[in-house]
Amino acid sequence: MYEKIYEEIKHHPEVLGLIKKGNENLRVLGYTDHSVAHTGLVAHRAGEILSSLRYSRREIYLAKTAGFMHDIGNCINRKCHAEYGGLLANDILKETSLSVEDRLTVVSAISHHDETTGGAKDIVSAALIIADKTDVRRSRVCDEEEAFDIHDRVNYAVTENRLVTDVDQKEITLHLTIDENFCTMYEYFDIFLQRMLMSRSAAEMLSTKFSLNVNGNKVL
Repeated sequence: MYEKIYEEIKHHPEVLGLIKKGNENLRVLGYTDHSVAHTGLVAHRAGEILSSLRYSRREIYLAKTAGFMHDIGNCINRKCHAEYGGLLANDILKETSLSVEDRLTVVSAISHHDETTGGAKDIVSAALIIADKTDVRRSRVCDEEEAFDIHDRVNYAVTENRLVTDVDQKEITLHLTIDENFCTMYEYFDIFLQRMLMSRSAAEMLSTKFSLNVNGNKVL
C-alpha cells in the first residue's frame, strides 16, 4: 500500500504543479534548483537511509513520500515554506488511503524540515532532514551566467557527493569532493554548518552518528 501511495504522489498533477511553480519562484529569487530533480533525490535518499538501517517498509515509504513533497510550500512563499508545505500536503494526502496517523507523520516531517524553525521529531522527519540537507552539488546551480553568489559557488564547487549509511558502524557519512578554486572550506561551513548540525541531530534520532568527509578528510 505505501509504495503505491508514493507512486501516486510522484505522478500527482497538483504535487508536480506545486513543485514546478515553487522552483520557478525560487529561481527568480536566485536560489539553487528545487525541482523534481531535487525532491526525487531527497525521496530516494530518505528511503535508502531507512532501508539501510532496516526500518519498516511503512517508515521507508512515508519518508520517501515526505521527501518528494517537502518543498511544495515554496509555491506560496519561501518564508515558512516548510509549514505551508505541511498544510498543502495534508489536503493532498487526504485523497489517499493513508491512515490519519500516517498522513500526519508525513505532514509533520515536511513541516519540520527547515533548519530555521524545524528539527527531527521522529524517524521519518530525521531521514527527510538528512536527505535534504546533504543535497549539495554542482548541478543544483541553475544558471552559471547569472549572479554567482556564495550559495552558488559552494554548490558549484561540489563535484562529487555520496551519502553512505554504515549499519554496522551506525554512522551516516556525507562524502564530498570540493574544488577549492570555487570555495574554501571556511565558506562551505559558513553556509552549511547549521544544516550539518541539524543532520547530526537527526542522525541521533536514528541512533547513528553523522559525519562529513571532504576531499578524503573527516571534518565533522
